[in-house]
Amino acid sequence: MQRGGLPEDAVVLSTAEVADLLDRLFQLRCAAEDVVTATQDGATLAELGVLAEQVRVSAKGLERLR
Repeated sequence: MQRGGLPEDAVVLSTAEVADLLDRLFQLRCAAEDVVTATQDGATLAELGVLAEQVRVSAKGLERLR
């Protein structure tokens, strides 16, 4: 344990960083919902490919915490 009672491997985020992370999670959820909706609406394979790329880009953005 380090000072302040936090484990050595703890990650501390500011309020702004948490808000940014939540925004990126929301973007990912919306992109995934777009794929579901498009599938239900009979989207073409090409259209689904575009939407899947948006999911990939959103997920990649979540790989960074700061």
